[in-house]
Amino acid sequence: MNIRRTEPADIHARLEAQAPGEPSASQRSIPSLYNSQANRQHYSNTLKTEAEPSSIISSVYGSQLADSGYRPQFYAYYYKQWQHYEMDYHQHHSTEIMYMIAGTCRIELLPADGELKAQDTTQPEVVELQRGQFIVIDADVPHRLIVGEQPCRMLNLEFGLRLQAIQPSSQSSSDTTILQQLVRQEEELATWISQPQRHSVLSDPEEVYYTLKALVLELDQRSMTSMLSELLFAQLLVRIARLWREHEQSRLSQGERYVRQSIEFMRQNYDRSIRMEQIAAAVNVHPGYLHRVFRKHTGTTPTDYLNTLRMEKATMLLGSTDIPIAEIADYVGVSSRQYFHLLFKKHTGQTPADYRTHMERTRWNTVSQEQPEV
Repeated sequence: MNIRRTEPADIHARLEAQAPGEPSASQRSIPSLYNSQANRQHYSNTLKTEAEPSSIISSVYGSQLADSGYRPQFYAYYYKQWQHYEMDYHQHHSTEIMYMIAGTCRIELLPADGELKAQDTTQPEVVELQRGQFIVIDADVPHRLIVGEQPCRMLNLEFGLRLQAIQPSSQSSSDTTILQQLVRQEEELATWISQPQRHSVLSDPEEVYYTLKALVLELDQRSMTSMLSELLFAQLLVRIARLWREHEQSRLSQGERYVRQSIEFMRQNYDRSIRMEQIAAAVNVHPGYLHRVFRKHTGTTPTDYLNTLRMEKATMLLGSTDIPIAEIADYVGVSSRQYFHLLFKKHTGQTPADYRTHMERTRWNTVSQEQPEV
């Protein structure tokens, strides 16, 4: 099938497989360039395939790649330079990869509730995509592109997965697809597709770019179903999965570092009246982010950790010193005496006075037992 180009440097091929009830091609932000009789026949054939829900899936996430023989189904691929452009929110039954070749752009994503509302006031999640970064947007996630005065150039790919037809009499190992074999052998790929996410933003050392570029050129020049395009698509998923794994490991190690730094700050400043915002500022992160990573790594919140630390210090001071109970709250950074009593009882099950009395009796009994008999 020949592909018509708008201009030599602009490759845009879109194969629409529109199921009943889905938005028409004219409702999408980027119109199809296909109008030939051959392609209309292709659409008709594809519609028959999509009528079977199990034969076409739109998301790359899930166990289906390992469990069944799926092959890529490509819907759109193109280079495009944008400037002074604001796209309407849209969503589609395909996974989309947007690779930033040059410049910057803004991508806004809404919750994937399966329906776009005309007067939706939901605050979008904003992604600022930089040169050398790409975003993978899962199917049915409403999103839009905004480009300001500075132009940006990107490479896009939209795809789904098509279940290959297997003859009942043929159940040999040759029926296993390339993707099925890779998921079983590549740990990073199996891990990536097993953790569904609305979108992923990754920085690329150009490995993904060259693979994606080669795939788009193959699709443009050869065939939508060539063996090489399937091999390049499999390579693309593996490279993305490995980058995602590296990103996750880096993010986790960074989170652990933030937790250690915040604990160190609290141990050095527990005697002061410090707030969550001050702890977060000490490690240069947003309070909300610190709260999430701290809870993930320690099982408790920074505030609860600080209170536990203070009460441990208070029990030490009550049991081993003669500092008045009224002053110990100041020693551990709790300005309210009443709040100090509440925290202490929650931590030990006793009031500060009862705890000190208990500790004094324990010491007295210990001393009495150690006195030699006359």
